[in-house]
Amino acid sequence: MTETPAAETTFKRVLLKISGEALMGDQGYGLHPPTVERIAEEVRSVHEMGVEICMVIGGGNIFRGLQGSAQGMERTTADYMGMLATVMNALAMQSALEAKGVYTRVISAITMNEVAEPYIRRRAVRHLEKKRVCIFAAGTGNPYFTTDTAATLRANEMNCEAIFKGTKVDGVYDKDPVKHDDAVRYDTVSYDDVLQKRLGVMDASAIALARDNNLPIIVFSLDEPGGFKGILAGKGAYTRVHG
Repeated sequence: MTETPAAETTFKRVLLKISGEALMGDQGYGLHPPTVERIAEEVRSVHEMGVEICMVIGGGNIFRGLQGSAQGMERTTADYMGMLATVMNALAMQSALEAKGVYTRVISAITMNEVAEPYIRRRAVRHLEKKRVCIFAAGTGNPYFTTDTAATLRANEMNCEAIFKGTKVDGVYDKDPVKHDDAVRYDTVSYDDVLQKRLGVMDASAIALARDNNLPIIVFSLDEPGGFKGILAGKGAYTRVHG
């Protein structure tokens, strides 16, 4: 299979961050295999452009640590359960990608050698150089940190040129576009404005980490077919969060 040179794209190495809820389709819980397959196809199409891809997937479709904590569960235990949920999602995505001929590695911040590699930065970088998709699972391996923060951490460690945050809307709005018809989408917005206006792109620690390392965040709609590939080719609607 002949790959299109990465030089024809805007970025050469990126991290795609999606929520666990993105994998459950119209269901209220769990994994929806056709939806997983559709997202895998989006990733495959970008991979064929020659772009090196990392992924971080949340676990909210299976278990969310904060909700467990709110219901009386000890916070650290609830967070570790949430991390295990992200490993399940990562394995599902790996299966879908490899069914499409894309070599993929699941790399876990919690050691579980039977199903995933441990996180070793140099090894992960080598996988990317060999054009393998790396799915980083189990967050940072620490409680009290979200997968948004894990995504920003890994993107910096892997020297990614941007984080692509796939959502249900085509960018960042001044208010919820689902509830407000007059919501206005930003083409660009600063890290400080995201924090001060609480625009909900990512949690505050993730935005601060991106700001401190001048790592742009591209917010786009994962529901738009071909959207991920289009933006990498310089097309489509999105919001760029930067300094």
